[in-house]
Amino acid sequence: MQSVTQPKDLGSYLKSRRAQLDPNALGFHTARRRTPGLRREEVAHLACISATWYTWLEQGRGGTPSAEVLDRICQALRLSEREREHVFHLALGRAPGIHYAATGTVTERLQKVLDCMPISPAVIRNATWDVLAWNKAATVVLSDYPTLPVQERNILRRIFLNPQARAAQSDWYALARYLVAAFRADATRAGASVEIRPLVEELSSASPEFAALWQSNDIGGMGEGTKILLHRNVGKLSLEYSSFSVEGQPDLTMVVYNPSEEEDAQKIRSLL
Repeated sequence: MQSVTQPKDLGSYLKSRRAQLDPNALGFHTARRRTPGLRREEVAHLACISATWYTWLEQGRGGTPSAEVLDRICQALRLSEREREHVFHLALGRAPGIHYAATGTVTERLQKVLDCMPISPAVIRNATWDVLAWNKAATVVLSDYPTLPVQERNILRRIFLNPQARAAQSDWYALARYLVAAFRADATRAGASVEIRPLVEELSSASPEFAALWQSNDIGGMGEGTKILLHRNVGKLSLEYSSFSVEGQPDLTMVVYNPSEEEDAQKIRSLL
């Protein structure tokens, strides 16, 4: 069990964030201010709480606020997701509930990480399992992502609705079952249960196999393992995969496939 930090630590942090806000930008008059930032009563007004109680909170004697109140205070102070998480740890000793924010692109630095792996196919996907970024090896081993319409870059659509992608799997049903269980867990972890509904409805309607697997309510995870591909040009490929969460972006996951043997590495080099 995590210990909750002393109230004075929370109060000190809230006070420091309040001092950094621009009253004018938030619609408050700036005349006759002795100190920078918002006044306590202004933060309380924005958070819809008592000014007296907020003052006590900054002084370390306001008691433990609820998660709902903490969220309103964080919004009033215009805190980032990382700052919001820090406030929750200070006040409640735990992380806040996830606010899902879909990511449409990856940073240049993340793309460089992918590109630094010349013979290891690697992709970054979001919580709805749309592939957002890839390296050259991924385009010749997994799918030629740059040539695909954006909608077809979804991993589940390709596995369940694309005959070529299905034929490339050595044990399609085992893979499909594994992926659906991992997809459900990923979406829940990222707080994207609402956002995945259109995709789930589409796949359930188009694929009885997906519908049955989704209704089973199995939960799994990508983690690590071995994937066997039946590549149309080089035949059987054995790849060891590992998945990694992208810090600060809970909806993004990087999946890296390393050739299992030198023979597999040579086959990938021939494709490149």
